[in-house]
Amino acid sequence: MKIVFAGRIRSILMFNKFFDRLFNGSNERDIKKMRQLVEEKINPQESALKKLSDSSLANKTNEFKARLAKGETLDDILPDAFAVIREASRRVLGMRQFDVQLIGGIILHRGNIAEMGTGEGKTLVATAPVYLNALEGKGAHVITVNDYLAKRDSEWMGQVYKFLGLSVGLIVHDLDFEQRKIAYNSDITYGTNNEFGFDYLRDNMVSSLDQMVQRPLHYCLIDEVDSILIDEARTPLIISGPGQKSTDNYYVMSKLVPQLKLGEDYTIDEKQKTVAPTEAGVSKMEKMLKVDNLYDTDNLELNHLFVQALRAQAMMERDRDYVVKDGEVVIVDEFTGRLMYGRRYSDGLHQAIEAKEGLQVQRESQTLATITFQNYFRMYDKLAGMTGTAKTEEQEFIKIYGLEVFQVPTNRPVQRKDLPDVIFKTKRGKYRAVVREIERRHATGQPMLIGTTSIEQSEQLSHMLKEAGIVHNVLNAKYHELEAQIVAQAGQKGQVTIATNMAGRGTDIVLGEGVSELGGLAIIGTERHESRRIDNQLRGRAGRQGDPGSSQFFLSLEDDLLRIFGGDNIKKFMEKMGLEEDEEIRSSMVSSAIQKAQKRVEERNFDIRKYVLEYDDVMNQQRKVVYEQRRKILEGQDMKDQILNMVDMLINHGLETYANPKLYPEEWDFDALIKYCEKYFLAPGEVKLDEIENMSREEIGRKLMDIAHETYEAREKSIGSSMMRELEKAVMLKVVDSKWMEHLDDMDMLKEGIGLRSYGQRNPIVEYKVEAFNIFSEMQQSMIETIILYLYHIQIQFTPSPENDAPSKKERIDSSVNNSEVSENDK
Repeated sequence: MKIVFAGRIRSILMFNKFFDRLFNGSNERDIKKMRQLVEEKINPQESALKKLSDSSLANKTNEFKARLAKGETLDDILPDAFAVIREASRRVLGMRQFDVQLIGGIILHRGNIAEMGTGEGKTLVATAPVYLNALEGKGAHVITVNDYLAKRDSEWMGQVYKFLGLSVGLIVHDLDFEQRKIAYNSDITYGTNNEFGFDYLRDNMVSSLDQMVQRPLHYCLIDEVDSILIDEARTPLIISGPGQKSTDNYYVMSKLVPQLKLGEDYTIDEKQKTVAPTEAGVSKMEKMLKVDNLYDTDNLELNHLFVQALRAQAMMERDRDYVVKDGEVVIVDEFTGRLMYGRRYSDGLHQAIEAKEGLQVQRESQTLATITFQNYFRMYDKLAGMTGTAKTEEQEFIKIYGLEVFQVPTNRPVQRKDLPDVIFKTKRGKYRAVVREIERRHATGQPMLIGTTSIEQSEQLSHMLKEAGIVHNVLNAKYHELEAQIVAQAGQKGQVTIATNMAGRGTDIVLGEGVSELGGLAIIGTERHESRRIDNQLRGRAGRQGDPGSSQFFLSLEDDLLRIFGGDNIKKFMEKMGLEEDEEIRSSMVSSAIQKAQKRVEERNFDIRKYVLEYDDVMNQQRKVVYEQRRKILEGQDMKDQILNMVDMLINHGLETYANPKLYPEEWDFDALIKYCEKYFLAPGEVKLDEIENMSREEIGRKLMDIAHETYEAREKSIGSSMMRELEKAVMLKVVDSKWMEHLDDMDMLKEGIGLRSYGQRNPIVEYKVEAFNIFSEMQQSMIETIILYLYHIQIQFTPSPENDAPSKKERIDSSVNNSEVSENDK
């Protein structure tokens, strides 16, 4: 009840925030109050703090902790803490935070999103709220988009924290358990979203508390928050184990599907990004596979593989959606252009792509644990984020995370010139115009950053620049390792850099000597992205800290965005104009069509993310129940009362099934009830039919419960109380984990087919919630039955071992449980 009430309070507060923004315009009033706080409470302390010795300044951390211990709040000490961190930054890094950076820090401390332009020093901005929130001793996490940035920022900003007496940890790939444990126990911990999410899942699969690495989730600041909470939110994190299914049929399908023809055997809906076979296509596949009916229940698996092979062949494009690297298919993030190591397409699609590419097909895996980024990050007590582009997605941040977006003023006025789009009839004409523009600017020595939306485009443009004799760098998913180095040099005189989807975010582009006089960094976009936010990220790379710069997009009427989403008006416009390939088009209608198309795609992508979250919210409630149950077991709570309660529930379930109060007593099935109880705890013949057939339902229940409890007490006495407690813990963990994994598979299958309910005018989400509840209830009942079956029937054998090699009591118990198989007939 408290959870529901708290949720309603949060919803009301979020609505009030939204309502206030709607009628009071932007957040200028709030920014004004924050500026006042900086000018009146923080800045006046600067001169006094400069006079302190290093040790006296560092001792301020202990003073702040003492004040918190006496009852002051973080808001009470914020002005003093922010003043101290600014002075420490000045001494250690030679970087003094601007007033607007402290304003950004206040926004982040209050659990909101600070939108700050590129070059405004977000990395330094984070230090003040992170330092302040770390003073509570519960851990402050800073999440970045890749290992490089996490390592760089932890070392760079870590100098300031360590100067002030706080410990700093780093979570990146390939750390061992001890390293992770130390990092998470630090005052401040840097790392990537994937690593933190996977560690949470792994922590909820351990067999003892000392194997967990994370503490309760307290304060989290996410850098490039739009990338992590928006772009990556469509793909859940999954820990999986090897499955048992053969991979042979993937190879079969990969050879047959290319024989189908687009339009005749299958159709593609580019707007929805779906592919569907026609009747002719299905008929052709049935002949090739030598089956009568591909949709027959016996051929459901074959049909599923066919659909996935068709998706892999027709929809998934190499060097756009994925790359092949070291014999593996690696997914390319569609928004950042980064490689998503360790992530695989689900439901057999990844295997279908592997077969298509002639690679070794990995076995389909079984899901062991899964969570979405939305539900992981919403577990933090306080969540905040910073980025250069968040305002266009503000409603999603508010609705999903309760995060408001505050636009922080730039330290210096923006000087970048955003030029109008240049539009051409064909892609070929567009790219020729882009090359001419690059040649013109390159002749002056002006540096350029050219943005593309795919690896294929970047390599095509690179080929054209090579033919034109222009030396350049290419930054895309294939050259991910050189990302930061290439981007850092992009502002030097004469540099030409091609970047896919603005990879390299988080690395500042500083202008080289003499570049300002040449007009600063020039941004050239070769295609509009589906999301305005990604376009704004590209633009934002120029014009940092009042630098000069420019941005312009070169488009064609053949670009996917206009071709798929532009509508019939664009097609008619193309036919009427009769333009040459290299002739520019300047049309308000086309510009308007681009904006409308982007808005439609953004809304569609939001719906997809919301769809993923709605389903995972159902799983999240179940996940919380199971993980809380595991936690209680690991904490060593005495499970005996819970076990005996399970026995009583089991008996009540038997009574409900075989002696239902809605039936007359003469209709009760006493034989079945006795057999049911003998399966779990009764010895054969221990209770006879004539003993209970004249009893009331309540008397039967009490008799069965008394026998069950006495039998359990006797079993405990025979093996010892401490051993019994260990056995209970080991059995419960084994059963909870195995049943939960089976449940995840069941839920995957439910979700896969639930969409078909819409054809029957039923809401798939509502249907999913109802069936998910029923499946979860059945899983809980099965858990109880299996736990009781184990605890009443498992046999523990002690084999004498050499003294030095003798296993511990816990190891003997775990071994007994893991090697035991209790069947219905095992007595």
